[in-house]
Amino acid sequence: MYVCVDFDGTIVDHRYPDIGQPVPGAIKWLKRLQERGARLILYTMRADDPGRALLSEAVRYLQAEGIILYGVNRNPDQDAWTSSPKAYGEIYIDDAAFGCPLIFPRGFARPCVDWKKVGPPVEHMVLSRS
Repeated sequence: MYVCVDFDGTIVDHRYPDIGQPVPGAIKWLKRLQERGARLILYTMRADDPGRALLSEAVRYLQAEGIILYGVNRNPDQDAWTSSPKAYGEIYIDDAAFGCPLIFPRGFARPCVDWKKVGPPVEHMVLSRS
């Protein structure tokens, strides 16, 4: 199962262009999902600019945390059937998505994904597709 995951507000606190503190439970759940066979695709507006490699910094952050990305802002498997720039996924996890459960941890700039509520049903979906 392809799981597209936003970065700022979903994996880390909104501190763009910097990388904020980890959202509680995000890394734990991403590792758990990848262990259960999810193909994680980073789906973010961050980009590498001449002045700063913001997307590359996010990718390195996730790699350092043990997250293996299947794709970055694209799903490599969709190249055979479309040239669309939108990354194909079966699930999209994003703090800006309508209905996504949010929390507001002390010291965070904005609300972020509540992984205690998001993780279990996503895991169930991933396992049901295996």
